[in-house]
Amino acid sequence: MQRRTLLSLGLAGAAGLALSGCGFRLRGFDTPDTGLEELSLAGPDSELARRVAERLEAAGTRVHDQAPLILNLGAESFGERRLSVLDSGPREIESILTVPFSVQRRTDGAYRLSQQTLEVSNRFTISDANLLAQEEIREDARERLRREATRQLLDRLRSL
Repeated sequence: MQRRTLLSLGLAGAAGLALSGCGFRLRGFDTPDTGLEELSLAGPDSELARRVAERLEAAGTRVHDQAPLILNLGAESFGERRLSVLDSGPREIESILTVPFSVQRRTDGAYRLSQQTLEVSNRFTISDANLLAQEEIREDARERLRREATRQLLDRLRSL
């Protein structure tokens, strides 16, 4: 009887690892819950700010100008770094998004989260054989960086 129990637990564990390895997630598990009822966004109007506002509202947080807490988002800063050493052939590039942010109370201006910098990176490969698609690959990498930055920012807001 112990052999069957061990075998069934081993198979269940292997199935769980296989599902998590291919990106399977339970429905509603990745839904952010910030625990904030109201929040105001301040800073430059950018794609990241719009994405953050959408995700906050999807999580049940009302975003309006008179909220007791203000999320100060800085300007997005994109950078690239070449990881490959050759000038020809496929080149691996690391794209980096840096965004400063802070959270403060509207009543007295005290910071709940002092100035922090959110930095996310993504690697992609471009090739001289496909010159027309290089800009699309870069824009796709920027969109992935914005999604990841939004997710990490909402994770940090949970500490409030």
